[in-house]
Amino acid sequence: MAIVIIGAGQGAGQAAASFRQEGYEGELIILGDEAFPPYQRPPLSKQYLSGTMPLERVYVRAEKFYGDKNIDLRLNTRVEKIDTENKSVTTSSGDNIAYEKLMIATGSRPRILNISGSELKGIHYLRTIADVDDIQLSMKTAKNVVIVGGGYIGLEVASVAVTAGLNVTVLEMEERILQRVTTPEMSAYYHKLHTERGLKILTSTTVSGFEGDENVTTVLCGDTKIEADLVLVGIGIIPNIELATEAGLDCDNGITVDDHCQTSNSDIYAIGDCANHPNSLLGRRLRLESVPNAMEQARVATTNMLGGDRIYASIPWFWSDQYELKLQMVGFSSDGETQVIRGDMAANQFAIFYLKDGKVVAVDAVNSPREFMICKQLYGKPVDIKALADPDTDLKTLLVR
Repeated sequence: MAIVIIGAGQGAGQAAASFRQEGYEGELIILGDEAFPPYQRPPLSKQYLSGTMPLERVYVRAEKFYGDKNIDLRLNTRVEKIDTENKSVTTSSGDNIAYEKLMIATGSRPRILNISGSELKGIHYLRTIADVDDIQLSMKTAKNVVIVGGGYIGLEVASVAVTAGLNVTVLEMEERILQRVTTPEMSAYYHKLHTERGLKILTSTTVSGFEGDENVTTVLCGDTKIEADLVLVGIGIIPNIELATEAGLDCDNGITVDDHCQTSNSDIYAIGDCANHPNSLLGRRLRLESVPNAMEQARVATTNMLGGDRIYASIPWFWSDQYELKLQMVGFSSDGETQVIRGDMAANQFAIFYLKDGKVVAVDAVNSPREFMICKQLYGKPVDIKALADPDTDLKTLLVR
């Protein structure tokens, strides 16, 4: 029987490569419901949308790789059911595929905004290559762009659209952009950055509906009307756990896995956006929407599916590209009690370190790759706050404490 991977995202692509790298020579099948081989999602809202990265570079590996490694990559194939008793999956075409071990890497999907007029053309979500291709086509003729949601995806698309010369407005229902993921200081920094580039940001603003004949022309926010011929909705994502739930696997804000990425069924593992895992370094369970998380879980799950004993315990890290600025994050700023700024926010090159009980628990680094890398090593360690804040201090000296 085969090892079967449901989902063909970045984690699945890494898992397939890892199986072969670890010497597994048996049948290996990837079932993906899109038309593309495993690809990177982060560039979709950045370089791919702007046209600076061609499609081939978005792919995790060249399509030829899968054939060369004898990996059965089946695209445009949706899995309809997991039969845990008979250890098989059923596809939309009616095929039954037996598995010895199963990996669920189904990822997540955009949260849909169901309000009046939401069926109009010109309203987009961004999750797949096909989504971005549609947005790119609309951007060629659009003049007024409205982005619903002031999270990272919304702001990344806004930076691309503003740079392209479009009239762009971001609507955020919270009191500040990025409210759910960062501190007031960082929200204020990015608010100022974007508005200085020409982006209009309306906070504490709820979208109540859309108007238009066939294509959207207006976004309604109570009594306020905003012109729009292209709308992007970015209000979060939902983990794809339906297959797991229907198969009787334990689920709670994702598919529940242990520190080996194993589900409540010993022959089934889950990774990436759809998996809720324990993290001993953070001391809690969580579900991460993060490429590094999906990639590392893929490696861990692969080892364990082949009989190994590897534990997943990594400090989360993320990044966001907006205009010429790269934001790199380690940990969660909400875990900190105090913060230390190193560098110059006005010069767009700085890092904010977050501490708890004198120990580093997170960093937000803007155009500061050195601080980002050092924080990965400083995580959980006590530091001299004055030395941390002093830009003349070599951060490497803090590692020897």
